[in-house]
Amino acid sequence: MPLLETRALTAYYGDFQALYGIDSHLDEGETIAIIGANGAGKSTYLSALAGLRSVEREMIEFDGIALGGSKPAEILSRGIAMVPEGRRLFPSLSVEENLLVGNYGRKVRGPWNIEAIYRLFPILKERRNQQSTSLSGGQQQMVALGRSLMANPRILLCDEISLGLAPSVIRDIYAALAEIRSEGASVVVVEQNINQALDVADRVYCMLEGRITLEGRPSGLSREQIRHAYFGQ
Repeated sequence: MPLLETRALTAYYGDFQALYGIDSHLDEGETIAIIGANGAGKSTYLSALAGLRSVEREMIEFDGIALGGSKPAEILSRGIAMVPEGRRLFPSLSVEENLLVGNYGRKVRGPWNIEAIYRLFPILKERRNQQSTSLSGGQQQMVALGRSLMANPRILLCDEISLGLAPSVIRDIYAALAEIRSEGASVVVVEQNINQALDVADRVYCMLEGRITLEGRPSGLSREQIRHAYFGQ
């Protein structure tokens, strides 16, 4: 049985339908990437998984339990944490205070605590007393990722974590994801960078206009298939 599954997932913004019957699954220990152009529905999909978008309960199942439409706090308490697009750090808090916020909603034993985060991102320990807004974009992304890990999630949802970052920083962030996965977390990555997505994922879903247009393992997908699924032409 998949760890996480969506069945005919639909989502709306008022009268506008953003998702059309999304069927997807994530297995224990797996990394899947959701690719697609702007407006394809990728972030809406993640928002639904994180409880930020109202959907029918049976549309999302986590570890055998229907969770669709649950409050974000319940989703987090069960072990699904999200690294949001744009980082959304607390500007009035220090780096360390931002990190510590991450385990308020879910206090469980696991591999991740404040010292483990500092081992993963040593620069954050050096700057732990600084305001989060004083950091570079890449360092802020490390804080956002570390904050989510403090909940010791079973599933980590990552929304455009490479957006706007320098290539060297992106390499560091994705190297950290490999270590996170080695500690047992399953990962869902929303990513516009196709090459980055193919490098990190066990399986890839491509979305276009709120629908899944392609699914498969990176090794089994041709560039032509991906291009057609991505652009619809």
